[in-house]
Amino acid sequence: MEKVWLSQYDEGVPEFANVTACSSITAVFNESAAKYSARPGFTNMGKTLTYGQTKQLVDQFASYLQNVLKLPRGERVAIMMPNVLQYPIAVFAILQAGYVVVNVNPLYTPRELEHQLKDSGATTIIVLENFANTLASVLKQTPVKNVILANIGEMLGGLKGMITNFVIRKVKKMVPAFHIPNAITFSNALEQGKAHSFQVVELSLNDTAFLQYTGGTTGVSKGAVLSHGNIVANMMQAGAWIKAKISHEGETILTALPLYHIFCLTVNLMIFTKIGAHNILITNPRDIPNLVKEIDTYKVSVITAVNTLFNALVHNPEFAKVNFSRLKIALGGGMAVQQAVADKWKAITKQPIIEAYGLTETSPGVCVNPLSSTNYSGNIGLPISDTEIEVRDGDGKALGFGETGELFVRGPQVMQGYWNKPEETEKVLGSDGFLATGDIVIVNEQGFVKIVDRKKDMIVISGFNVYPNEIEDVVAMHPGVLEVACVGVPSEKSGEAIRLFVVKKDPNLTAEALIEHCRANLTGYKVPKDIVFKTELPKTNVGKILRRELKDLPVDA
Repeated sequence: MEKVWLSQYDEGVPEFANVTACSSITAVFNESAAKYSARPGFTNMGKTLTYGQTKQLVDQFASYLQNVLKLPRGERVAIMMPNVLQYPIAVFAILQAGYVVVNVNPLYTPRELEHQLKDSGATTIIVLENFANTLASVLKQTPVKNVILANIGEMLGGLKGMITNFVIRKVKKMVPAFHIPNAITFSNALEQGKAHSFQVVELSLNDTAFLQYTGGTTGVSKGAVLSHGNIVANMMQAGAWIKAKISHEGETILTALPLYHIFCLTVNLMIFTKIGAHNILITNPRDIPNLVKEIDTYKVSVITAVNTLFNALVHNPEFAKVNFSRLKIALGGGMAVQQAVADKWKAITKQPIIEAYGLTETSPGVCVNPLSSTNYSGNIGLPISDTEIEVRDGDGKALGFGETGELFVRGPQVMQGYWNKPEETEKVLGSDGFLATGDIVIVNEQGFVKIVDRKKDMIVISGFNVYPNEIEDVVAMHPGVLEVACVGVPSEKSGEAIRLFVVKKDPNLTAEALIEHCRANLTGYKVPKDIVFKTELPKTNVGKILRRELKDLPVDA
């Protein structure tokens, strides 16, 4: 198969982006902070920081890490928070001072947290007090020496901040008891940093910026080493794609996905900071009624989401009343967007969901659909500029257009490797620079890529390959279905069989009706006969349905 470049098929997008246009992520942030100083940069719970105010706080926190904690260059600093104002401050401060960000899911169990802190070697952590009890339970087993406690009220200021903290701590009791000796508050750290002069650190594109952990649902998580160059490259590549539709004159982006996830980290925080956009940080994206209000209040022009979040929004009765006149882009990633959801979204908002594809290991962008797309295609689009792809069979042989195989990717956004795991790196990153994605795809003659499924999720029934995405997409089209997940289970007769987990939208929906629906849309061996109805499906905090958990779940659980 020939190398495929986005520019071959989408006019106006350069074949090559200038992926080395900036010397570091910090250089991009500082330029934006100076250029858009008076603009609103980040808003959370009604409190807004301008770009100028954010820069001031970033410098203060960087000074604290540098002058008070005296961390050596290259030290790993962990962040364990949902989307709050302290998050962007911490990220840019850590990078500015020459350290490495280790993003941590605040919903981690003690075991998961202990592994990530020990594996990364992080000696400092910023944690929201709501999750400090988890940290306290494993702190002695980790290399962490410095704990900085953030709280939601401190950035809101004054009476509002005091009331917010009182309600969170005393009324809703959302801060479990914990004991962490010598911890310092985030606001105190800012004050201490303010008393010192920050010494500028010279950074290059080769410096490590993030240890971004991945693979936790399939075993022990691994830290993808992402350099400043990897992230800057993806920012420039994405900039080449969005420039036809996005202006530098004041976009507003909804950040409901967590910033600790690579999709939101690069797209929402990095790319839209570069163009001076107003970032609306959503701390609790599961509160759909409040999320709908935020979309309407701020008249957002860009929304990023995963399929489950899009689905939750379109099923909220108030969502259809929102004014979408400023909405320019709805970007779907993280998991496959289902046609039934995409169709409902467009009917309400008049804008299509533009589907994109990426991986933690690719910073994350690899493919995206043209902005001129008007309808759902089921494709993940075309490779972004400077990105080569190949489709290979199980023996590593390159396949042609229309043939199904594993997707391999090469480009400046591909990670440096896995942290302290040379064997794991060698498994996925070849000497030719191509990364094995683990995703099964097919590429048509126009260069559009379609994900068939994850290699590990494929179900083999009597020798036939069945891909859960296809089954789920068909089932989701039934009007009585709210959510669906498909897994393979052992079968003496066929090796594996399909088990379907369904959350009903129509309480009268029956298994027989679903089977008939599948028979009308799928060939015989793909029709599920084992259907389990659930009130909800297990998901990651990003909203991805956890098929692996469902696979191990007793049917009557």
